[in-house]
Amino acid sequence: MAQDAGHKSSGVAEPSAQWPASVRDAACELLQQLFAGYRGRAALVLWDGTQAVAAENPRCHVIFRHPGTLRAVALGGGLFRLAEDYLNGWIEVEGEFEAAFDLADYLLARSFSWRERLFGLLQALRLPAAPEGEASRYRADRDARRNSHRSISYHYDVSNEFYRLWLDPEMVYSCAYFRDEAQSLAEAQRDKLDYICRKLRLRPGMKLLDIGCGWGALVLWAARHYGVEAHGITLSKQQYEHAKRRAAEEGLSDRVHIELRDYRDLPKKHQYDRVVSVGMFEHVGVANYPVYFGTVAQVLKPGGLFLNHGITSETGWQRGSPLTKFMNTYVFPDGELARISTVCTAMEDAGFEIHDVEGLRRHYALTLRHWVAALEKHKEEAVKIAGEVTYRVWRLYMAGSAHYFARGNIGVYQVLASHRGHAEALPLRRDDLYRP
Repeated sequence: MAQDAGHKSSGVAEPSAQWPASVRDAACELLQQLFAGYRGRAALVLWDGTQAVAAENPRCHVIFRHPGTLRAVALGGGLFRLAEDYLNGWIEVEGEFEAAFDLADYLLARSFSWRERLFGLLQALRLPAAPEGEASRYRADRDARRNSHRSISYHYDVSNEFYRLWLDPEMVYSCAYFRDEAQSLAEAQRDKLDYICRKLRLRPGMKLLDIGCGWGALVLWAARHYGVEAHGITLSKQQYEHAKRRAAEEGLSDRVHIELRDYRDLPKKHQYDRVVSVGMFEHVGVANYPVYFGTVAQVLKPGGLFLNHGITSETGWQRGSPLTKFMNTYVFPDGELARISTVCTAMEDAGFEIHDVEGLRRHYALTLRHWVAALEKHKEEAVKIAGEVTYRVWRLYMAGSAHYFARGNIGVYQVLASHRGHAEALPLRRDDLYRP
């Protein structure tokens, strides 16, 4: 996250000293008041092993290692403070991290009377304050320009080795396409790459542009299996270098061209038979949709096809939610989501005719669970490469995202479109997508 030196120190607090019984009792009473009536999958445990809030058949244990966390939450810190204190090491989550988000859902839905608020305040004042942790050093330096080199580098240039620990062999950092829950992540990602190529109806000799090509998986797959001439652009230097190296190693440098380039700097002329963007759209920002879709419309040839694959959000949930604040602070500095209807309207305003909209929300929940499991399995290596705080950022971010994809608060859609009135590239039916 914070580059170089920030990656090397663990940044996580050591366990607290023993606190007197009065502090333990106040923390216990505060938690029991906050979670009165809670029936979720997470149990709440204090630093000395005291179980403050039980759960029937708990899937995880949330351990408060410092009473100051509870003090800060009760005094107005809210869920964002809980997240930061997890990064600081004042909170630990043992077991299935995704289950811990039951607690967040419960608190967001909970209303407190003035008597309950007063009781919580009095209990909080009995608790000591926690010292400032290391997490604040990892906060993003917000860049005014959406999709800038700095904001993209912040997220994607952590380390190729870090991402390699938990991504599939193709290094695909977007939603996989599962046949069933038993399918491996590697197979599901290969199926996704091929499914996109089939949706685009790629043929040998076509020119394909991939906006936000990541580590190059899709352009390499399209060149290797469909014989296209592929152009991938990214703002991440580490992704660029990896994709260039893979193209050379596979003997595809004559057909795969990778550039460090902003999509807004593409030459504005019709030059591509197909345009695709997978997992980059979240960085664009709603205010920049006209520029983004307008640019695609200019570079796509008449009769060509455009596939946009991006994450969306239900109305009102994304803006101001604790998870969004956390993601904008520690994960995606420029991330902004919109409803799928807003996305489709912006595409139509840019002159596109929409032919197919497919929701892959459940696939992303499965993908994220694979990523979390792999990251946790390789914790020691991840911490060695990127530091303890970065490990915790990604663990929390991906487990939370899996939870909210599963709930339907966020979704992901593939939208296939062409210039209005130019649908000749598509057959009348979709049978070709599903033939062996």
